[in-house]
Amino acid sequence: MSIATKTGDKGHTSLVGGSRVSKGDMRVEAYGTLDELGSAMGFARSICRHEKVAEATKQIQKELFTVSASLASPEDDKKTNRVTEAMVDALTRQVEEIEAVEGIVGDWVLPGEDTVSAAYDVARTVCRRAERVAVRLGDEGGDVDALAITYINRLSDLLWLFGRLVEKEKGIDAKLREGKGSSWAKAW
Repeated sequence: MSIATKTGDKGHTSLVGGSRVSKGDMRVEAYGTLDELGSAMGFARSICRHEKVAEATKQIQKELFTVSASLASPEDDKKTNRVTEAMVDALTRQVEEIEAVEGIVGDWVLPGEDTVSAAYDVARTVCRRAERVAVRLGDEGGDVDALAITYINRLSDLLWLFGRLVEKEKGIDAKLREGKGSSWAKAW
């Protein structure tokens, strides 16, 4: 058996359930961007020496297959695993746990002060793009699992926090601004 099936040679692919669509279809773009996210997270994990962050990243990478399958199939496809409230709640708990660390949320940051945190910042930006594509799919009439969008949104927050936690524990200050008046604003 070969991975080169040749069924996509004319620019079409199969969705979960078997229907054929253009590789340029917004649904393909949505789950394809999550595939890219999984790879970016894999790179970040491969260089991360923070055991808890690396293990959480690996778990999330596994969950991204469920999120991708959810976006790759119509909402009424009962055979497809779906994003669950428990999955979203687990991300939320991790966000809250890291936010409770004193000094984590203080200001915007300038990515690049540390290789590992920069890798998590790249993953975060890919995650935000995945979110925009999934929302656009829904806006254009595609059947989208609302919990998948919630999951992706929460994940982007967590990826940002992973970067900040790694920096904090290495004693790195990547704040964008110096002095008074440099306070973080929820303006993403």
